[in-house]
Amino acid sequence: MDLFYRRPSKLAREAMCRTAMNLRHMPGGRYEEVTAAEDGVKDTTGHDHAKIVTSGNSAILSVMSTFHDKILIPDQGGWTGFKKMAGILGREVKEVPTELGIINLDYLSDSIKENNPEALFITSFAGYMAEQPVKEIYDICSDAGVTLVEDASGSVGDVTGRLANGEHADVLVASTGAPKTVNVGSGGFISTNKKEIFYDARDILKAVKADPVTCAGISQEIKNAPRVLSKTVEACEFLKKRLKNYGLKGVKSSGDIEAPNILHQDKRGINICISTSNPKKIGYKLRKSFEVHGGSIVTVCPRYDRVKTNAICLEVKNLDLKCLTPENLKEILQIIEGTLE
Repeated sequence: MDLFYRRPSKLAREAMCRTAMNLRHMPGGRYEEVTAAEDGVKDTTGHDHAKIVTSGNSAILSVMSTFHDKILIPDQGGWTGFKKMAGILGREVKEVPTELGIINLDYLSDSIKENNPEALFITSFAGYMAEQPVKEIYDICSDAGVTLVEDASGSVGDVTGRLANGEHADVLVASTGAPKTVNVGSGGFISTNKKEIFYDARDILKAVKADPVTCAGISQEIKNAPRVLSKTVEACEFLKKRLKNYGLKGVKSSGDIEAPNILHQDKRGINICISTSNPKKIGYKLRKSFEVHGGSIVTVCPRYDRVKTNAICLEVKNLDLKCLTPENLKEILQIIEGTLE
């Protein structure tokens, strides 16, 4: 079984090569590749305004710089860049209690009342393993006057419309680096209907402009996002349905929530998280079994950006689509079951 780390599509690579060879300025100091990428983002998210930047973290930094009061983030399952960018900016951060990364709506309401935050930053998928109830979260935030910022790095192009949807988030940020859903090896974007955010963040945005080569890749690769996301979710569902309940029963999360063996087994996700009493040992064995050309697909927990309990994550999202064949998935299943027995 040959497994390959996700790469930009052939069409995206060709577009990037052409741009690198034939860079031409447009009037007003704009590049046509930048405009095409921003239009592609707006078409996908449904927002009126978009900016392409150098990375997902620079997108978060730019948006977070426009807030001055408290910021809420999940207590686990969020992106580490939330804390890092807040630290750089000196912003006060409070954590919302979750159920293994999934935001509990009652806890969120209580936390907003207690902390009176200016914004909430979440990821579309908690730890990449489980879909957040974004619409319900947005409704609570909107009623309380809190800006919802959704990191949609893993969910761009969601055909269900539940994630990465401009109607359910004030601001969408995303990384387009490897191995994200829109994957060109670098870059990121911001989309919003609140144009004033770009004005307030103008000094940072000047320093984090993406180059035309990255933009050329994004404008092409974002067209593939619905297919990439759908195929990855389908592969995870295939594996989740067939995996037996291995691992340590009765594991407790940081919120004293009892964890099942396959965490969030019935929720959409783009990786699979399995609780185990010895994640380092299991993770080592799985890494030896899964030789992935160009990267890895195994993450060991506890860690903030996945889940704060003993577990291993199989990062299906890291695999190139050509690897997600029924034959490969069955072999992956056999390896996991054989390792966990």
